[in-house]
Amino acid sequence: MLEVDQLVMSYGGFRAVDNCSLSVTEGSITGLIGPNGAGKTTLFNLVAGAFPPSSGRIRYLGEDITGLSTDRRFHLGLVRTFQIPHEFHRLTVMENLMMVPPHQAGETLLANWLTFGKVRRNEEEVRQRAEETLAFLELEHVAEERAGNLSGGQKKLLELGRTMMTDARLVLLDEPAAGVNRTLLRKLEEKIAILNKERGYTFILIEHDMEMIEKLCHPVICMAEGRVLIEGDFATVRADERVLEAYLGETVGAA
Repeated sequence: MLEVDQLVMSYGGFRAVDNCSLSVTEGSITGLIGPNGAGKTTLFNLVAGAFPPSSGRIRYLGEDITGLSTDRRFHLGLVRTFQIPHEFHRLTVMENLMMVPPHQAGETLLANWLTFGKVRRNEEEVRQRAEETLAFLELEHVAEERAGNLSGGQKKLLELGRTMMTDARLVLLDEPAAGVNRTLLRKLEEKIAILNKERGYTFILIEHDMEMIEKLCHPVICMAEGRVLIEGDFATVRADERVLEAYLGETVGAA
């Protein structure tokens, strides 16, 4: 589904991503781990199109997307979330969801005057989809709350909900467990698993919470110094001496 081939991202003489190659199989939840500074988020930025790589290629669904803009990748179903949620904090939770779907009938002033009925029907369809998304995420009780007032865990669920309001096929999740209490973290894990198994979403998951990685991810890829060290199941990756050395004493699950 996704192929990253010899990707490089240089800042002056420093290579944040250094000849990185990996692939993601459709229908998988791929875990991406590694110590801070390993290049994981930079890799996400390259795949999502935040900036172009210094060299290398990115292929998605068989198409070379290396030169495509972020919005073009979004319309192809490649969507990312952020470690720090990017909600519109003054809008309600419902409004945050309803504004996501592209090409809505009411996006132009003229359409609101000339095709009011079409705009109204489209808005009702989007609202119904948003209501269904909130029900799935168990956030109906905060539908009219301003998004900026949500807890960290609720914001992460809202970010996941915003990907559901698109035609996402591949979702890049950047540290979804960060700032989330254990109760909401278990709920977040449950929703990701359902979206993967029952609704066909493919995920790449950057995460330092090894319990979450162990529960959800296969395969697991460990990066260090901008490169892939090893790929395999969680137990194999966790036990690899190169992985333990890369973390330099940081906690890696039971290791």
